[in-house]
Amino acid sequence: MGSSFLVDAVDLAAAEAWLKEWKAEHPGGTVMRAPAAIEWPFRYPLIPELPSGPVVLRVDGINDAFPDHQTNSTRLVTTQRAYLQAEWSAALEKHGQAWLLMTPGSLSASMTPGSLSPNSKSEPGVLGALPRAFRLSDPAERLKQCVEALRAGRTAAALVATASACMEVNDFDAAERDLDEAIGTAPDWPAAHFERGKLWLRVDDMVKASEAFQMAADLLPRFAPAWANLGATLGELDRPAEALAAFEHALAEEPDNPQALNNVGVVRRELGRLNESEAAFREVIRRLPDLAFGHYNLGHTLFLQGRFQAALSAYAEGQARDAGKNPVQASRLALCKVATGDGAGALRELQRAVSALPREYRQQLLADTSAILWALVTQHPELTEWQPVHAWLSEELRVKS
Repeated sequence: MGSSFLVDAVDLAAAEAWLKEWKAEHPGGTVMRAPAAIEWPFRYPLIPELPSGPVVLRVDGINDAFPDHQTNSTRLVTTQRAYLQAEWSAALEKHGQAWLLMTPGSLSASMTPGSLSPNSKSEPGVLGALPRAFRLSDPAERLKQCVEALRAGRTAAALVATASACMEVNDFDAAERDLDEAIGTAPDWPAAHFERGKLWLRVDDMVKASEAFQMAADLLPRFAPAWANLGATLGELDRPAEALAAFEHALAEEPDNPQALNNVGVVRRELGRLNESEAAFREVIRRLPDLAFGHYNLGHTLFLQGRFQAALSAYAEGQARDAGKNPVQASRLALCKVATGDGAGALRELQRAVSALPREYRQQLLADTSAILWALVTQHPELTEWQPVHAWLSEELRVKS
């Protein structure tokens, strides 16, 4: 799970066996219960004060920490496994002699909106309500319960959770107020800055989004999505060198994540580091051979290297795996066919790709393809069989404009 201090037992028996061995190796060590997993997303600070010396925190039903019932492409960051693992890892590594022992499963399968979570007696209005709220399917009811929780206590965690519920129903003004209050209350909490970055993205302010994600990444360097989102915003701001550094941070934290590797490949290509870009995309394909865009990205890089036959093969592999037959990528496949001397095949591919597109999108794609074709033949005057494609594009753009 990314840290030797995080112990993910396969079942209760494995947990007991590990604990027995640990006790033998650490006589006099402390074993204590961690906060209930069901309440992790709604606690700040998440990690309790730890005693000195060797200590194990035990938590059962770890899956309770990761509810995923939000809608509208919204998910509170503190309900995500990667975030919670990063917070625990940072605290345990700072301590140096602390372990978190987790067992799988869920202890809340029968949880109803009227029930309380296991450890909510001390703060029933907040910790009891929020775990319930984030297991509801109705966003409006979720928000209502979050507002009720705020009435019981305007904690940083309750504010961030309520802001997420506000974003889910597109109430960005209320989300902004709650997040700014949360950051004022807990300025060193990376979750609050990460959610603020997400809100800046929703209102299309890339500069402020990048600043928020940078703060989250600085506060919690082991949280790869903070670096990934920082890289994406820096890319949008046309700061590719900085974007690459952020993506490489994300990849260092999640070396087995193909999306992180794909992002690195894209930015390396934008920086002209084509050999490194190619290596990244080939590794993406090795890990996820059925990912169409892995093949498409490799094809683009090979095309820029002038390796047209290899690019053609990569684009064809992508199209074969792409259920939607992405028209932009189909147009790139057509250009590869032009570059390899198959003008007739290129024309058929283009006509198929744009035949069912809406008029405005169709014309934009044809215009982009025409511009790339002209650049291609300018750089490679030895190419043949491109004239019929050029003529058809020119006629379509003239007649339909």
